[in-house]
Amino acid sequence: MSPKFPALTARRGAAAVVTAALLVPLAACGNDDDDASKKDGGGKDVKLTVLAASSLTDVFATAEKAYEKEHPGTKLTISPAGSQELAAQVKQGSPADVLVTADTKTMDGLKGETGSPTVIAKNRLVIATREGNPDKVKGLKDLSNSKLKVVLADDTVPVGRYSKQVLDAQKITVKPVSKEANVRSVLSKVELGEADAGIVYKTDAATATDKVDAVEIPDDQNAVASYPAATLKGSKNGAAAAAFVKWLSTPEAQKILRDAGFQKP
Repeated sequence: MSPKFPALTARRGAAAVVTAALLVPLAACGNDDDDASKKDGGGKDVKLTVLAASSLTDVFATAEKAYEKEHPGTKLTISPAGSQELAAQVKQGSPADVLVTADTKTMDGLKGETGSPTVIAKNRLVIATREGNPDKVKGLKDLSNSKLKVVLADDTVPVGRYSKQVLDAQKITVKPVSKEANVRSVLSKVELGEADAGIVYKTDAATATDKVDAVEIPDDQNAVASYPAATLKGSKNGAAAAAFVKWLSTPEAQKILRDAGFQKP
């Protein structure tokens, strides 16, 4: 029997070597999983839906590319609309991860639905006129001219409330030909020549310099719009949503906002 023991020992040694060799790639796979799990969403690419005020449409398109480049595991979908429309979507339970409105009032009305908001930018109003300003609009008082077709945003929309605020403060009565659901609709009416003038955000007028002129409103007659951003409690990607909201206050994101004409928060 004794001659057989060396052979048995050799076989056991060989088996141990094979087992160890098999364990090496398994261990490597485990490391890959560990690395992947570091991504938000437990190892899977994360898709975030960001509900953003209409006036953020262009600047968030730029921010989206910058963020995805910096965070290759995250894919953003920007869904722009009037802030009041976004609030309605949140209340109805529409799936989304982040909300950015054009005023604090709308955000405050959703306290039970959001995390703590952070103001990421500010904005001011201007009067948008047809290209070349053929009606020679110089300021808010000119908007009371009955011969002028003026379009405003509805009072339920942040830019509509801001517009009413500045007009009331100057005791100016304007009879708009229409009241729109968001600031982009106001701008579009002027671009298309369906209105002679309208009140929009400065940043919106800046997106259509080849189609409209912007008449500045003095600071002492103007209103300051604040843009708060917050995570949505219904998000299935809480960590990733919080990361994006935090990023909006970073120097890189703030430069993108400044370049688009938004003011510091």
